[in-house]
Amino acid sequence: MNSKFKLKAKVSSSNSRAIQPALEGLIAKGSVTKAGDEFIVGAEMEGKNAKDLNRSLLSALRRVEKKTRLRAEWTSNNNTTERFFDYVLKKTIKN
Repeated sequence: MNSKFKLKAKVSSSNSRAIQPALEGLIAKGSVTKAGDEFIVGAEMEGKNAKDLNRSLLSALRRVEKKTRLRAEWTSNNNTTERFFDYVLKKTIKN
């Protein structure tokens, strides 16, 4: 069973020109804005859980450019927010 998650993220890479089209292709419902050396992402995605969504997004970006970093906040329908740095869960907040 899939749930809906809201994503707020910062993506940085050593090759932002290569990452931008890939990122825009992966984010169907949302926005990708370039801010200096990084991209600000706001989107809605569906998946099993935040960890799987985070892993699939970062893995897809790293297939394009290995030196890509992802700082992401995934908020579920029950207002639980999970913060990740790359693949690692850093904090869970239950609102």
